[in-house]
Amino acid sequence: MDEKFKKCLRMMRKLVSDIQGAPYPGEDLEPELYKIWYEHVQKSGTECLEYLDANFPLEKSDISKSLDKFFK
Repeated sequence: MDEKFKKCLRMMRKLVSDIQGAPYPGEDLEPELYKIWYEHVQKSGTECLEYLDANFPLEKSDISKSLDKFFK
């Protein structure tokens, strides 16, 4: 397996792990805890998207198909 793909898999697993560890927004959740989690996940998500864009770019037709599915 190529090194770029291995790194991508590690990043995606970390992002999913971060999202799965999301605090449940209830009455006993401190706003500061949620803010820390949110910032952490945003950073991981941004890193993943930047890495994917740099190493696995989508063709313009793929982007159009993705947008079409999103807006249906």
